[in-house]
Amino acid sequence: MSDLPSGDLFLADCPARLAVELIADKWTVVVLAGLSEGPVRHGELVGLIGGISRKVLTQTLRRLETHGLVRRCAYAEAPPRVEYELTPLGATLVSPIHMLAEWARENGDAVLAAHEAGPGTAAHGD
Repeated sequence: MSDLPSGDLFLADCPARLAVELIADKWTVVVLAGLSEGPVRHGELVGLIGGISRKVLTQTLRRLETHGLVRRCAYAEAPPRVEYELTPLGATLVSPIHMLAEWARENGDAVLAAHEAGPGTAAHGD
């Protein structure tokens, strides 16, 4: 038996690890942020996000839907209309995403400078 607590998110079978892996995906946070203002159609979301292919957006939306963070709403209209929106569970991530975005705004220049300076040259605690 391991000395790690049963809830340690580094354990492969911990639900917290699945959640961290889900939101650590390259596009997840951006898609969730795009849906944070309300329901959006697929094409609108592609334009809002920028840089994401329709295929990757579809895969990301399906994964988020499977994990209960996004709801797909299909309307019986001609032509058919489909919108995506956050579920109540997905909406719980809006505040942490906004906090992360604020951190990125405040520290983006420092991260870029450290990257440009190369490994081992960034000062700690600056």
